[in-house]
Amino acid sequence: MVAVAILAAGRGTRMKSDLPKVLHSLAGRSLVERVLDSCSLLNLDKQIVIVGYQGEKVRQALSHRQDLEFVEQIQQLGTGHAVQQLMPYLQGYGGDLLVLNGDAPLLRPETLQQLVETHQNNQNAATLLTANLPNPQGYGRVFCHGDDLVSHIIEDRDCTSAQKQNRRVNAGIYCFNWQKLAESLPKLSTDNDQREYYLTEVVDYLSPVMAYDAEDYRETSGINDRRQLSAAYDILQARIKDDWMKAGVTMLNPDSITIDESVQLEPDVILESQTHLRGNTTIATGSRIGPGTLIENSKISTNVTVLYSVVIDSEVAANTRIGPYSHLRGDVKLGESCRVGNFVEIKKTSVGSNTNVAHLSYLGNATLGDRVNVGAGTITANYDGKHKHPTTIKQGTKTGSNSVLVAPVTLGENVTVAAGSVVTQDVNDNALVIARSRQKEVPDWHTDY
Repeated sequence: MVAVAILAAGRGTRMKSDLPKVLHSLAGRSLVERVLDSCSLLNLDKQIVIVGYQGEKVRQALSHRQDLEFVEQIQQLGTGHAVQQLMPYLQGYGGDLLVLNGDAPLLRPETLQQLVETHQNNQNAATLLTANLPNPQGYGRVFCHGDDLVSHIIEDRDCTSAQKQNRRVNAGIYCFNWQKLAESLPKLSTDNDQREYYLTEVVDYLSPVMAYDAEDYRETSGINDRRQLSAAYDILQARIKDDWMKAGVTMLNPDSITIDESVQLEPDVILESQTHLRGNTTIATGSRIGPGTLIENSKISTNVTVLYSVVIDSEVAANTRIGPYSHLRGDVKLGESCRVGNFVEIKKTSVGSNTNVAHLSYLGNATLGDRVNVGAGTITANYDGKHKHPTTIKQGTKTGSNSVLVAPVTLGENVTVAAGSVVTQDVNDNALVIARSRQKEVPDWHTDY
């Protein structure tokens, strides 16, 4: 039996923000959500979030997670005081309590799983997650006897020169036997500089207490300011990109690439410099993305090329080429073997296979069939000032340069639109439509003054 308590009551003044620290976003998810997700490998009986500063915002932000309980810490008097608030809620509970900080978003689920297993297999009263830092200055040191049994914890300022050589530090993450912890919590004192109740003090009252080292010290990192938030993003990105490269994805200049955890890639995808993949994006094998490309919440099929472009909320079928400088947004569906070229914007439009929109065009609220050729500068005038209207261009149709299709309008199959036409009425199959003024020449127009 395991319960988890997330300490999420603090304001985080060093963030310089009215937003509670735990609600700041890291790669698309709040810090506290990432901490909760780090428990994904544990079979939890209870999930408790201890809230305080702007607690209602935290509750609201996590309202979609029906399995959470919230406990309020009205005054923030330290970590020990926060855990003391659990006593009425866990009265009679006979399991273990995992205590996590709501601002430590880099914990791996495997690490917490190993921490809990170590705790339970050794029947410990408490098990501390520890880390061996390259530079532990400023951190309390954890000293152990044999078998990783903790003898004492000494704050950095109280360490001797010899003790400061110890690089093992307390990560502030614990697994407790709840019943033994509940007996110790009333003993906590405020005999310290901050006049707060520190959870580390319970180590003096519990036995046995064991340390468990995180394999990667960086996953224990907490977030206290914007610089640390940025550093955490770099760590998270390094993990994600390493995993994808091991899985067969090629990245050219990976330091310039960012990828959300929710993105799915297949082997033999190539990501070039300055490529950014967001949300629920999938990219199939053989596709080449970038340089200079943003793709968000989109599905990219096999052997697609996207160069210097933005693709949002769209689907792109196999063997299609996009860019440079194209923008797809708002539920665009491109068929196979299409070409979307320079300075083309497409919105809420379905495009058939083998269709070309090569340059300088806007298609909005349109449906295009197969083998359509959209000439340079073709515009669907879909908005009348109040409502959006549809344009339909059936298969085999060609629009001349600088055409305007005023919606609602339908062009039949194999239609040819003369360059410079403004089409306001439906056009039948196989027709040539010319909708422009006859050229008129006025002689001797220019005179000298």
